[in-house]
Amino acid sequence: MSQYPEPIDKLIQELKMFPGVGKKSATRMVFYLLEQPREKSVDLAKSIVNINDQLYTCSKCFNIAESDPCQICDDPKRDREKICVVESPKDIFAFEKTGEYRGLYHVLGGVLSPLNGVGPEDLHIEDLLSRLDGIKEVILAINPTKDGETTATYLAKLIKKRNIKVTRVAQGLPMGVNIEYADDVTLTRALEGRTDI
Repeated sequence: MSQYPEPIDKLIQELKMFPGVGKKSATRMVFYLLEQPREKSVDLAKSIVNINDQLYTCSKCFNIAESDPCQICDDPKRDREKICVVESPKDIFAFEKTGEYRGLYHVLGGVLSPLNGVGPEDLHIEDLLSRLDGIKEVILAINPTKDGETTATYLAKLIKKRNIKVTRVAQGLPMGVNIEYADDVTLTRALEGRTDI
């Protein structure tokens, strides 16, 4: 039996579904909400519902947006000869924040992971291949994990068969990290991706 009334316990259980939120954090959030005016809770609940009601998945690139197609796919000023392939819509937001990339995107929806039962048919790979007419470069911006490397290699083989340039975003040491704490793969990538100064 829970020590809290059922509505509190229920909300604690719901909040625990968020990454990095355990029982203690969820409990603090619930009691914070209880201290706020009712309107704050209502606004929060509306915002949560609106995420599902007011957002769409772009039918072209699989980004999340307020319209379909998304603003990026619909923008005639974007470079339509480049596609940057990412794992998740949140990766697009990270690239867009820099303001440096002006091409198109494609969200895979994850990475190949045979151990977790994720194969090519579970990702938006066929959708990517169907978008390659007129594309001169595909940039693979996939996280450098073991499954990410497998995915990048798989995609590169498929895309190169079509005589399209395939590149990878540079990988190496992030700003503020001491070399002594970097792993072997990161240091190797940093050396391979070195540039002139």
